[in-house]
Amino acid sequence: MNLHELTRELHVANTSKIVMLVADGLGGLPLESGGRTELESARKPNLDELARRGVQGATIPVLPGISPGSGPGHLALFGYDPLQYVIGRGALEATGIGFSLQAQDVAVRCNFCTLDAQGRITDRRAGRIASDQSAALVQRLKAIRIADVEVFVEPVKEHRFVCVLRGKGLAGNVADTDPQVTGVEPLAAQPLTAESQRTAQVANEFVTQARRLLSDQPHANGLTMRGFAARPNLPTYQDVYGLKAAAIAVYPMYKGLARLVGMEVLGTPQTLDEQIDVLTQHWAAYDFFFIHFKYTDSTGEDGDFAAKVQRIEQLDEALPRLLALNPDVMIVTGDHSTPAFLRSHSWHPVPTLLTSDCCRPDGHTSFGENTAMRGGLGQFEAKYLMMLALANARRLTKYGA
Repeated sequence: MNLHELTRELHVANTSKIVMLVADGLGGLPLESGGRTELESARKPNLDELARRGVQGATIPVLPGISPGSGPGHLALFGYDPLQYVIGRGALEATGIGFSLQAQDVAVRCNFCTLDAQGRITDRRAGRIASDQSAALVQRLKAIRIADVEVFVEPVKEHRFVCVLRGKGLAGNVADTDPQVTGVEPLAAQPLTAESQRTAQVANEFVTQARRLLSDQPHANGLTMRGFAARPNLPTYQDVYGLKAAAIAVYPMYKGLARLVGMEVLGTPQTLDEQIDVLTQHWAAYDFFFIHFKYTDSTGEDGDFAAKVQRIEQLDEALPRLLALNPDVMIVTGDHSTPAFLRSHSWHPVPTLLTSDCCRPDGHTSFGENTAMRGGLGQFEAKYLMMLALANARRLTKYGA
């Protein structure tokens, strides 16, 4: 019996409310030995008050030593084994903007980037160009034509856009073209299976035409392609947990992941305050709310320790409005760690905090990596977090006689 079979057997309905607040890339590292992490450095009275009432632990998104992408990290938080359910980033981005993927589609998440005169990457995100600038460049790329393949190009946010390839003989197993470093050229698309040979050829032709169309741009004069993927089929939150679930996110990728697990995406908020407005408006209609906060991740990837601290403080300031709704179970966690020290996602366990009226407080009075490592929940795989949420919401009956 796997986890989902077990929860299907044990879940029971009641009126409890569960909120999962995901601060993307929450976990961090000190800049020097013996120092404090970003979370430990932040002034966060509301999170610390939650810590006094709750229990902490450190979640492992995939396996020890594995640095997850955002897709696997969130799937684990939602209770889906990320080694069993593999979703390419392209499918997440396409679904996130409402694109309806078909059986012959391969979706690709793309980034505009900046190339020097020798074709080497100097900025992997083209200076995080504004969304309106990016949308105008995407419009140019709609002129790309490839024999026997329909090409759809749609803007996402800032430097991100989606390319969907539709045609016979396409498969999603193609390696990313982003080398993940600057100072080198983008990689050529390489097939990872024989079935994906055609997709790689089409992707390389797309890049060739796009480079010509973008050649006059000072910043976004190149692109990289990531997460080649077809649409997956996942069991839904209603099916697995008996929960009517909703997602409140700003960035399309996280909306896409939520849709793929059967959550309803609410509103079009652009700020954290607006996200809580949406939460308040829809509070009565749902059992489970996933709220996504992106900027703890992006500041970590930028290597900006101070800015990540500020974003954590911003998150903390918004908590009283959320807590005023009196969720029965409140979870604060991240999908992975993104230490500013490393400027990237990392394998480090993620601080996780849970409160309910029946949790067992562990005596800590602050929330951070060190307290999480010594907390009452211990270290555990993130895929079990939803089990704890359901148990604390009294939505699981007894197993066995």
